[in-house]
Amino acid sequence: MERQDIDDELSTTGAQELLTSPSAAHLAYIGKDGTPRVIPVGFFWTGDQFVISTATTSPKVAALSTRPDVSLAIDTGDTPAQARALSVRGRANVEIVDGVVEEYLAAARKSMDAEAAAEFEQNVRVMYDQMARIAITPHWVRYYDFGAGRMPRFLQELAERNRS
Repeated sequence: MERQDIDDELSTTGAQELLTSPSAAHLAYIGKDGTPRVIPVGFFWTGDQFVISTATTSPKVAALSTRPDVSLAIDTGDTPAQARALSVRGRANVEIVDGVVEEYLAAARKSMDAEAAAEFEQNVRVMYDQMARIAITPHWVRYYDFGAGRMPRFLQELAERNRS
């Protein structure tokens, strides 16, 4: 997928809403034992990368250092008509940083008022001497809005065939 196509998908209003929402994402990767994992993660979109932060001892740190190809999904909606999702495929880069990853704090601020965010930051800075900063560069992106008819092509074709 070309960079312009990725930018076009990410610039849609619905995708922008998901990128800035306090919703968790679902990260899919291959574990050290060779089997797949899907885990909920907090994230921060920098405009170029999805940043996930965790303890340096987290199993995903070792797994992603060996097998960096990942998928990420951010979704919302309580009914099929409200269902929206941003689906991403990319490559993760793991970096161990001293102290707290700034994007970790920025991600937390999406769901907290100023007072709660300040208390969270204080506690986190005491807890972590180092963190793993996982930066995912997207190589493929699709935004789906099922209620608006923006869905995978195979579903569009199936719906059109059933209307005929």
